[in-house]
Amino acid sequence: MKNLFLFLTLLVLSVSANAQQNQIKQDSTSREKLDEVLVKAVRVDADSPITHSNVDKEELAKRNLGQDIPILLNYLPSVVTTSDAGAGIGYTGIRVRGISGASTNVTINGIPYNDAESLGTFWVNLQDFSSSVENLQVQRGVGSTTNGAGAFGASVNILTDAVSKESSGETSHSFGSFNTRRHNVKFSTGLLNDTFELAGRLSQIKSDGYIDRATSNLKSYFVQGSYVNNGTLIKAVVFGGHEITYQSWYGFNPVDVAAVGANPDIDENRRFNISGIQLDDNGNFEGFYDNQVDDYKQDHYQLHWNQRWDNNWSTNLGLNYTNGRGFFEEYVDNYYYSNVFFASDASFDFIGKEPITVNGATVDSQDYVRRRWLDNDFYVANANVNYKNERVNFISGISYSSYHGDHFGELIWEQYAANNNFGDRYYEGDGDKYDFSAFSKITYRLNDKLSLYGDVQYRGINYDTSGINSDLDLFEIDKSYSFFNPKVGFNYSLNTNSNLYFSYARANREPSRGDFENNPDVRPEKLNDFELGWRYKNKNIGFNANAYYMAYNEQLVATGELDNSGAQIRDNTGESYRLGLELEATLTFNKFTVQPNFTLSSNKNKETFFKRDGVLQNLGETNIAFSPDFVAGNALTFNASTNFQITLLSKYVGEQYMGNIDAEGSKLDSYFVNDLNFVYEIKPKNIFKSIVFTALINNILSEDYISNGFFFTYDDDFSNPGTISTIEGAGFYPQATRNFLVGATFKF
Repeated sequence: MKNLFLFLTLLVLSVSANAQQNQIKQDSTSREKLDEVLVKAVRVDADSPITHSNVDKEELAKRNLGQDIPILLNYLPSVVTTSDAGAGIGYTGIRVRGISGASTNVTINGIPYNDAESLGTFWVNLQDFSSSVENLQVQRGVGSTTNGAGAFGASVNILTDAVSKESSGETSHSFGSFNTRRHNVKFSTGLLNDTFELAGRLSQIKSDGYIDRATSNLKSYFVQGSYVNNGTLIKAVVFGGHEITYQSWYGFNPVDVAAVGANPDIDENRRFNISGIQLDDNGNFEGFYDNQVDDYKQDHYQLHWNQRWDNNWSTNLGLNYTNGRGFFEEYVDNYYYSNVFFASDASFDFIGKEPITVNGATVDSQDYVRRRWLDNDFYVANANVNYKNERVNFISGISYSSYHGDHFGELIWEQYAANNNFGDRYYEGDGDKYDFSAFSKITYRLNDKLSLYGDVQYRGINYDTSGINSDLDLFEIDKSYSFFNPKVGFNYSLNTNSNLYFSYARANREPSRGDFENNPDVRPEKLNDFELGWRYKNKNIGFNANAYYMAYNEQLVATGELDNSGAQIRDNTGESYRLGLELEATLTFNKFTVQPNFTLSSNKNKETFFKRDGVLQNLGETNIAFSPDFVAGNALTFNASTNFQITLLSKYVGEQYMGNIDAEGSKLDSYFVNDLNFVYEIKPKNIFKSIVFTALINNILSEDYISNGFFFTYDDDFSNPGTISTIEGAGFYPQATRNFLVGATFKF
């Protein structure tokens, strides 16, 4: 595969060089339009019958002080964000219409970013990436055909920095609560000889986190070389980083917290972090392990060739190689896992060892430190062709990806070190995934009023694994899937200011590695998505209304439980649906701009079976986990002057269940959070072109809120012999109370 990747790279450069000789000259705006071709295959236009929101770099910059991309998107319609560390740096997540990140498709310059096996998006590996984003589009629902795993609730399509004609440099520095600081430096040579540009960024972000010891140390880089000549644009983009975060993904479980002698009242002890706890043989607290960290590096290499052949035809070829490698390190305390966590992780059996004799006594369990590794390689090739005239916009393309991941564990310390070569692997397995898709989509304008939209995709997947997984179970999967995903819709212009649209989309999505580990018989999920909307826009008012009905078969939803690496366990739920109404507006008057949005929805499993106290019960229709019925946001901006802006950002999230059985103990309370954002720019006459001061006061009312958690049940047949009692438990991820970030960006 590496030789094929090299061959395609050389082919792109060769064909591009030859194309220069016959290129038809384009107007002076060609290079900006060619940048957009990188994402044209996965994006939609303003009048498309697809529900979407666009966010540009100027909007991101207002709050870009080191927090992850999901946090910056928190105020978009139907969006709920989470942060394990509580302050928006480190492990963060995003749910759209109640659907987890494992069902949200993310692309960067049209290249799939979701992890091929887990299907999730690890934003922690995109450190300070918003500083290199030109714009992004969030599509809700199935959306348009995209590359990679299918979108089951949303897709996030990111375009990195566009080619700059002018040379520039800037450096940004921010500081804030929890010892948070972000430093970066950016540069661009501008177009040299009007054909070549080199641009780049270096960044570092550090934070102690709101949760105890939930530290983050994030380093990243971004380098882009661009060649422009009339209708040709060639971009080589290299980016990556190194993240070290102290684990906080096990949340706050009051039962566990009490069992280790800490205060179980979350209102009084909400920053407590149980990760890395060390207890003596009697269960007395001794401290926390210093290096209970996630340590991961990821590097991306992209090459794009965009060619505009004439006023109608253009093509795009994109190549990608991603290399990821790293581990998370854990101190496994025998007393905690045997007596508190109700698990046997710390036994010798778990790591495949026999009992040993120490000072004449048999020892069959002990404390130890383990590292669980993932090394992976990911190759992608995309090719698209676009034909466009006054009536027709036709795009067709193919995408192929190949993934290989090595999963293995190492013991690096044991309480009683006997017969152990440290660094030996106590489990080892791998996973391979191959994904091929082909699509064609067309927008055809029948007349000035009506345009039709059609989109069809074929996607074929093969996923196979071998070896032993982290639970020391034989893990061998060999699955192939063939999916056919059609989409149709129309857009009708009522007048110059408003239009109606409707779309239907069919989507299929394969299970993840974790889904197979938890249930070898897991089935792929299917979705029929219906969207009906109205858009209105004039000089001072913009208004969008969208109704959706998403009918699922075997939807993979979170059960509420966590696996042994802190990830949500999912399972099929038979038939389910999401029915909702989304409203959003932009109102401008005098110096004020108001941008409200809210979503009303009903999210139901049609029939839920649950075994309670040993008896299987039919609970009938139940709420889908992590799916609030009401979500609202607002941005109220006061433009005090041309260079000073104040924005009040508000977010309300209604009650939500963390499981699918409507248990009261699984309910998260609603919350209402407000942030205050200040942006002030000065333009000195010397040295700097601009200095931008930014301040962000998060949660200004200091709300004690929780945006995420977990819920579990287990059968207790020991307390009362002969009877089975179902025990419920829950854990939580508290978010930061009032905190602040301030920063300055110097542009020259």
